[in-house]
Amino acid sequence: MDDDDLPRRRDDVLAALTRQPLDPLSVDELGERIEILEAEIERVKAHRSAATSHKAVAEALFKKN
Repeated sequence: MDDDDLPRRRDDVLAALTRQPLDPLSVDELGERIEILEAEIERVKAHRSAATSHKAVAEALFKKN
Protein backbone atom coordinates (compact mmCIF):
# COMPACT_ATOMS: atom_id res chain seq x y z
CA MET A 1 0.00 0.00 0.00
CA ASP A 2 1.35 3.44 -0.92
CA ASP A 3 1.35 6.31 1.57
CA ASP A 4 -0.89 8.13 -0.92
CA ASP A 5 -3.58 5.53 -0.25
CA LEU A 6 -3.61 6.16 3.49
CA PRO A 7 -6.15 8.58 4.97
CA ARG A 8 -4.81 11.93 6.09
CA ARG A 9 -4.18 12.30 9.80
CA ARG A 10 -6.42 14.74 11.65
CA ASP A 11 -3.34 16.59 12.91
CA ASP A 12 -2.06 17.09 9.37
CA VAL A 13 0.13 20.20 9.13
CA LEU A 14 -1.63 21.43 5.99
CA ALA A 15 -5.03 21.13 7.64
CA ALA A 16 -3.76 23.09 10.64
CA LEU A 17 -2.31 25.74 8.33
CA THR A 18 -5.63 26.25 6.55
CA ARG A 19 -7.42 26.70 9.88
CA GLN A 20 -4.97 29.29 11.16
CA PRO A 21 -6.57 32.75 11.43
CA LEU A 22 -5.04 35.36 9.15
CA ASP A 23 -6.45 38.45 10.90
CA PRO A 24 -3.56 38.77 13.38
CA LEU A 25 -0.98 38.90 10.58
CA SER A 26 0.33 42.19 9.21
CA VAL A 27 0.45 42.93 5.48
CA ASP A 28 4.20 42.22 5.54
CA GLU A 29 3.65 38.93 7.35
CA LEU A 30 0.98 37.97 4.82
CA GLY A 31 3.40 38.76 1.98
CA GLU A 32 6.10 36.63 3.60
CA ARG A 33 3.64 33.81 4.09
CA ILE A 34 2.65 33.97 0.42
CA GLU A 35 6.31 33.81 -0.64
CA ILE A 36 6.94 30.79 1.58
CA LEU A 37 3.82 29.01 0.33
CA GLU A 38 4.70 29.74 -3.32
CA ALA A 39 8.20 28.33 -2.76
CA GLU A 40 6.67 25.23 -1.16
CA ILE A 41 4.29 24.83 -4.12
CA GLU A 42 7.26 24.90 -6.52
CA ARG A 43 9.12 22.35 -4.37
CA VAL A 44 6.11 20.01 -4.38
CA LYS A 45 5.62 20.42 -8.16
CA ALA A 46 9.30 19.57 -8.77
CA HIS A 47 9.02 16.49 -6.55
CA ARG A 48 5.82 15.40 -8.30
CA SER A 49 7.50 15.81 -11.68
CA ALA A 50 10.49 13.74 -10.58
CA ALA A 51 8.23 11.05 -9.11
CA THR A 52 6.22 10.90 -12.32
CA SER A 53 9.42 10.54 -14.36
CA HIS A 54 10.72 7.78 -12.10
CA LYS A 55 7.41 5.95 -12.31
CA ALA A 56 7.38 6.16 -16.11
CA VAL A 57 10.95 4.84 -16.30
CA ALA A 58 10.13 1.96 -13.95
CA GLU A 59 6.98 1.08 -15.90
CA ALA A 60 8.90 1.11 -19.17
CA LEU A 61 11.64 -1.04 -17.66
CA PHE A 62 9.25 -3.67 -16.34
CA LYS A 63 6.73 -3.49 -19.19
CA LYS A 64 5.82 -6.88 -20.54
CA ASN A 65 5.75 -7.20 -24.31
